[in-house]
Order: sequence, then C-alpha cells, then structure tokens
Amino acid sequence: MQTSVAIQVLPNVDSDDEVVKIVDEVIAYIKSTGLHYYVGPYETVIEGDDYDQLMDIVKECQHVAIRAGAPKVASYVKIEYKPEGEILTIDKKVSKYHQK
Repeated sequence: MQTSVAIQVLPNVDSDDEVVKIVDEVIAYIKSTGLHYYVGPYETVIEGDDYDQLMDIVKECQHVAIRAGAPKVASYVKIEYKPEGEILTIDKKVSKYHQK
C-alpha cells in the first residue's frame, strides 16, 4: 500500500439517528469501492495504491452525505502518502489489538 486516508464525515443534521443514517451511507459507498478499509468510532481509514483514486473517494463521500440528506457536511481528512515504497498499514497498526 502506498496511500492511507482517514476520513471523518460530520453531517450537519438535527439528530444522532440522522447522523448514523448518513454516515452509514458513506461507509456503504466506501465498502463499494472494493478497497481495504477499517471503520473506527470516529473515522474510517481507506488504503490503496492509487493516490488519485483515494482523493476521488474522499470527494465523493461529501456528495454521498448530501444525497443521503445532509444539508451541509464537514469532513476531517488525514492522508499518508508514500509514492515509493510501503506505508504502515491498517493491519500493522491495529491487528495486535484485535486478536481472536
């Protein structure tokens, strides 16, 4: 993996139920991309080898939230990009905490 993006989507809506509904739509979209991802309590991390594809996904998350009913959306994004070589992956970062 060369790129890792963490995105927190914050729909500006009136209730927690609406937030969950809209964020669920965003996560379903991220799942549909087929990339490796990890849902945490505050953000979702997506990994891939194509930086531009990940930036397009970040952009589309905003559109998905608006189409799902948010009149306005704010997002916080963290990007790790290493064009030559490997980044520290989701699995390397958290798998030791999720042992079976």
